[in-house]
This record gives sequence, structure tokens and C-alpha cells, in this order.
Amino acid sequence: MKLALLDALEAARKAKRQVCLVRLLDQGGTEALVVDGRQTEGAPLPEDALEAARAALREDRSKTAETSAGKAFLQVFNPPLRMIIVGAVHITQSLAPMAELAGYEVTVVDPRRAFATDQRFPNTRVTQDWPDEALEQLAPDRRTAVIALVHDPKLDDPALDVALKSDAFYIAALGSKKNAAARQERLQALGHDPATTARIRGPAGLPIGAVSPAEIAISVLAECTQALRQGS
Repeated sequence: MKLALLDALEAARKAKRQVCLVRLLDQGGTEALVVDGRQTEGAPLPEDALEAARAALREDRSKTAETSAGKAFLQVFNPPLRMIIVGAVHITQSLAPMAELAGYEVTVVDPRRAFATDQRFPNTRVTQDWPDEALEQLAPDRRTAVIALVHDPKLDDPALDVALKSDAFYIAALGSKKNAAARQERLQALGHDPATTARIRGPAGLPIGAVSPAEIAISVLAECTQALRQGS
């Protein structure tokens, strides 16, 4: 590997970018770097090789692929998946362990000490910081999901305000369509444009008829997975 390409790879990884190293095996191991779906270094890739690299990044899986440039080995270097859940509520008690099983590093944010306890979340990181302070410290990136489940603007809105300024791939909040519309108006009053506030999935979760907290958690994780693997 050329030193310039190695330096670019390490810089992208430190910046928590999604990186795929493409080796064209039928062309003497010629290498190229794809960062966040765009080629940044190396020999120009044909479109089908670039699309194969994008697919490997979405799937979180290194693999070989047949391209118009011959066989290519696609080596994926993705940052860890993270999920920040605002609200230590009943839904969170189901969602947090489900998300951890799915490979997420989960953090539960809730300043209400009666809710955010180790007893209620024995195996999950919990912080009692105010939501906006917690989100700023956690710094959501393009491999982070942010889900607001408090159903109280005093806690949800500060977290969503920070999340909308980030590259979080999934932002969602609980509530009816009426509440979602009111939420968008409040966040637009904070300076976000309509296209930005439209990033918030609300009501959170796929429409599967979920009723219980566990079922709602399943629907939210399913929608999060859809956003991760299939995009918006």
C-alpha cells in the first residue's frame, strides 16, 4: 500500500468516516479508497466497483465482488455503531438490550435520577446529564442513531436540536403526527429549516401495530435497521 493512501485511510478512520479499501485483484492489486461512498484516493474506479464498495459499507462486511475491472476485494473499516436513547422509560428497557444484541454501543440519557438508575439498566451505559450536554459530549456521527422517547419537549427538544446538527443516520422521536408537527415547529424556531427537521422520524418506528413497550422497541429498532442498511 502506498504511504499516501495509508495515511488517508488512517486519517479517515480517526475521523470516524466509513472507509472501504478496494483492491483490484486482476489488475495487480491496484488500490483505491472509498470514503463515505465517494472515492478519495487511488486509481479511478469504474462505477460498478464504486457501487460494490458502497454496498459493502452498508452491509458492514468485507467481501470480494466481480466488477468491470475484474475481481475486487473490498475491505471495510466502519466506525462502531452507536445508539443514544433519550429517556430511561419502559420502551428503553426493551430497546437498549435489543440494540446491544444488534451490535450497537448504547447510551441512555436521562437527567431524572429516579429513572436513570443502574438497577433499571444494569448492563447499559447511563448518564444523568441534561440531554443537550450529553449529546454534545457524545458527538453523534454518521454511525449513530439518536432516539428521543421521553415525550416531553423539555428533554426531547434539546437532544434533537443537537442531533439535527450532526450526521446521525437515524433520528427519531415518540409521539403522534400532531405532536411531530408541533415538534418540527419548535425546532424550526430554534433555527432549523424544514428539510432538516424532516430528518426526524416521528412517530418513531415502523407501522407494525405495536402496542406494548417491547413491541414499540421492536418497531423502532426495525426502522433504525432499515435506515442503516437501506438509507433514507
